[in-house]
Amino acid sequence: HIAEHWPVGEDIVRPTDTGGSGFDATQNDGLREALRDAIREAAAGSTSFVDMDRIARELGSPKLTDDWRAVQCSENHDIVYRDRGQRIPRLADGSDSRSWYARSRSRLALGLTLTAPGIPHLFMGQEFLEDKQWHDEPGSPLQIWWDGLANDPAMADFLRFSRELIGLRRDRPGLKGAGLNVFHVHNANRVLAVQRWVPGEGHDVVVVASLSENSYHDYRLGFPSAGHWREVFNSDVYDHWMNPWVSGNGGGIHATDQDMHGLPASASLTIPANGLLVFARD
Repeated sequence: HIAEHWPVGEDIVRPTDTGGSGFDATQNDGLREALRDAIREAAAGSTSFVDMDRIARELGSPKLTDDWRAVQCSENHDIVYRDRGQRIPRLADGSDSRSWYARSRSRLALGLTLTAPGIPHLFMGQEFLEDKQWHDEPGSPLQIWWDGLANDPAMADFLRFSRELIGLRRDRPGLKGAGLNVFHVHNANRVLAVQRWVPGEGHDVVVVASLSENSYHDYRLGFPSAGHWREVFNSDVYDHWMNPWVSGNGGGIHATDQDMHGLPASASLTIPANGLLVFARD
């Protein structure tokens, strides 16, 4: 049972025998608003301020004791209803919802939603870059453009991105575990890095996200252990699938014993512009 109740609070998911409402989970607006505002801020230009600290704080759903009880989204039926908020591609680039800026920022927003602790919630059409507000009136022009999957390459590419990112989350226990360590946040660089794992078991993954309009090379970050880490996901691959100009790490990086960001190892890596990377050890 999922509650849609504002403000978000622990009492909604607390058991009834201790005075709570007894819901299993609750819709969460903290990460949603942090992501939407960050996308809006990034769209203001390469020199504008983007509050990555806010995203870092909200990844852990601070209003809830158990992160997994938060239903995470960046769009829903209320927010993007007709005459209300814009869908992510429109927030990402108000002049062209199919531009590189719109495509890449939309991938980043969905990527952080699907790699954050909690229960991910995708709104209809978000998985293939639908950019219109919605309305439930039959015959309304604000309907999902299903034909876009056959006629708009950007939508087909985005569906592949969404499908494979969902598959990564399902296959990697660390992305579903309770372990969360946001170990690097840099507002000026528009970069954050997160360690996810299953407490008591491991399955560590490292998620790196950037809202910078430029790729970074030799960007050094902490890692949970030394050795080879596979680059198991790179959002930049999905632009003009397969992206012939992809910016990445050739399938993996090597972390050394040089400690950094409170972690025992570190590595230099390439972070693609407006990109999301996931590293794991098998």
